Amino acid sequence: MTDFTTTSASTTPERTPRRVRHELRFRQLTVKAVQRVTPHLIRITLTGDDLAGFTSPGFDDHAKIFFPDAATGQLTLPAMGPDGPVWPASGRPTMRDYTPRRHDASANTLELDFALHDAGPATQWAEQARPGDVLGVGGPRGSFIVPTAFDWHLLIGDDTALPAIARRLAELPAGAQVVVLAEVDSEADQVPFETQAQLTLKWVHRNGVEPGLSPVLLDALKATELPPGDFHAWVGCESAIAKALRAHLVGERGANPKWIRASGYWRRGAAATHDTHDE
Repeated sequence: MTDFTTTSASTTPERTPRRVRHELRFRQLTVKAVQRVTPHLIRITLTGDDLAGFTSPGFDDHAKIFFPDAATGQLTLPAMGPDGPVWPASGRPTMRDYTPRRHDASANTLELDFALHDAGPATQWAEQARPGDVLGVGGPRGSFIVPTAFDWHLLIGDDTALPAIARRLAELPAGAQVVVLAEVDSEADQVPFETQAQLTLKWVHRNGVEPGLSPVLLDALKATELPPGDFHAWVGCESAIAKALRAHLVGERGANPKWIRASGYWRRGAAATHDTHDE
């Protein structure tokens, strides 16, 4: 006699991510505080009446950041027309995507972390930012909500992914098992994380190698013994490295491709890029 065991739908963990759309708004905000967190990380706290109604429920949300003109200090934001944003004849400002690190509606503040990778416009602005300066924020236009009902979780990223990693660790339920591999330049660039989860954290260091050229994240993953069970993997780093990490997880570690979210937060040699590596 064969014994068949069935699992009811009510006891099956819900593991399907869902997308949430938000009303697209453009906000002019003011710098409230500037903090040099590490040698390669500056935290900017923004505030302003325009922040009312801001929402960012996804831990790896991206908001579009608009920088003032470097010469005039003027900030250009689009108006919202019936078919989307309408830009003035003067043109578009410099824009980059950033993950909102922390939004405090009661304090009316929004924190953004700037990883200082190069001498581009974002780094230049962050290094010179002072209270009272203005910055534009658009979105997030949508959120990708990843369930927490997995046996364990894997988070891998470089400096640019630290805000998303911090947010995911903060939202994981008490007792959840999570492994984090985080790449920074040196021990001085490590940041504290707050979480109630059971965290296994491994920092890996480039030690002066240019970001995007070091294999330390992939080497660290290959050398890490992963826990048993079903897991969700999240990857955020330089695009080619993110693609290699995903390939290793699927090809060598048996990861379910449906339970991996791998993003190229930036691409070496290119500006203002964001790549998604799916199947």
